[in-house]
Amino acid sequence: MTVGFEAGPAADGFPGDVFNSACPGRAVFDHVTSRWGMLILATLHDGPLRFFELRDRIGGITEKMLSQTLRTLVRDGLIGREVRATAPPSVTYRLTPLGHGLAERLLVIVGWIRGNVDEILEAQARHDAGPA
Repeated sequence: MTVGFEAGPAADGFPGDVFNSACPGRAVFDHVTSRWGMLILATLHDGPLRFFELRDRIGGITEKMLSQTLRTLVRDGLIGREVRATAPPSVTYRLTPLGHGLAERLLVIVGWIRGNVDEILEAQARHDAGPA
């Protein structure tokens, strides 16, 4: 089965095969598909936000996890960090063009989950109830 690209070792040595455990893209895949990474990227789709705004919009995320995930996504080039020289300094996070392209795709997944959560919960309840 292919998913729009060749699965298995890349024939030409191209390091873009996330199915290969040696692929450097595997780490980025992990960053992007983590619960907090996806939620941060989806939240920033509507525009730049400050740290506390992100924290308040993403229920359940700790300041430590938010800070850690933001650092990772900034390093990956998906989020930009702008520091304004105010007292105290004002830091704003925004999607880069690369991050914006990714967030658009993540929002499709968010919409799919939103549209199918009732059916999934029903399937879970049937499963948990055991054989009929």
